[in-house]
Amino acid sequence: MNTGSMLATGLSARIRSSLCYATVTVGLCLALIIPAQAALWNSTNVQILSGNGFELGADKRTIFTLENALGWKYGDSFFFMDVTDPFDTKDSSLYAEFSPRFSLGSLTGKEMSFGIVKDVMIASNIEMGEGVRGYLLGVGLPLALPGFKFADINLYARKSERDFAPDNTDTGGQITLVWNRPFSLGATKWTFEGFFDYAFGESGGSAPKEDNIITAPRILLDLGKQLQVGVEYQIWRNKFGIDGVDEDAVQAMVEFTF
Repeated sequence: MNTGSMLATGLSARIRSSLCYATVTVGLCLALIIPAQAALWNSTNVQILSGNGFELGADKRTIFTLENALGWKYGDSFFFMDVTDPFDTKDSSLYAEFSPRFSLGSLTGKEMSFGIVKDVMIASNIEMGEGVRGYLLGVGLPLALPGFKFADINLYARKSERDFAPDNTDTGGQITLVWNRPFSLGATKWTFEGFFDYAFGESGGSAPKEDNIITAPRILLDLGKQLQVGVEYQIWRNKFGIDGVDEDAVQAMVEFTF
């Protein structure tokens, strides 16, 4: 391939990637705005995280995050978008997920609760990263646990596409846990929250992937006026399914809720 063709191919890939990001971002924003009109509850926050210990890229990173969670008559949704090192033209990146769930209890008018399970939901998730898309579909189980603001288990089948090519795919499964537990220490108010993903090794692509685990527990102190500060500890084993690539990243965090 000559230099001109290589340049054209590189520019074309960047244009396709940029257009894809723009399309998904606009689509996800619209998906948030429309159901928000009928939301029973709605929460949006922005975060700044900074720390080191990252693998496969810069060791130290600053991440700007936008999060939205809402509930409506027939289910709930969660959206977040991370912008990593936005002022660094070399290492800047964008990653987003949109996770709508639909309540079988509300849709059918039948009682779906049992034990500590409050409902049975159809759970879905769309992932968008640098050259990768993920599609997840499965079952969501919101749990009634004493003291928890929320606690959920989601069981998914997943498909991943690399380089935005539908014929370059991997398939597998994933278990996702999310939680939020407020508590007090003396006169101070705190929150312990986070997520845990266990992604089973995917197959079907150019090379099988290992099972990988990522979790990011947080401890946040409430400063009042919807402002929280704290620490997030991200633990990733076999990052991106690559055997032996392990990550332990500690980040200072500031969060403001609208």
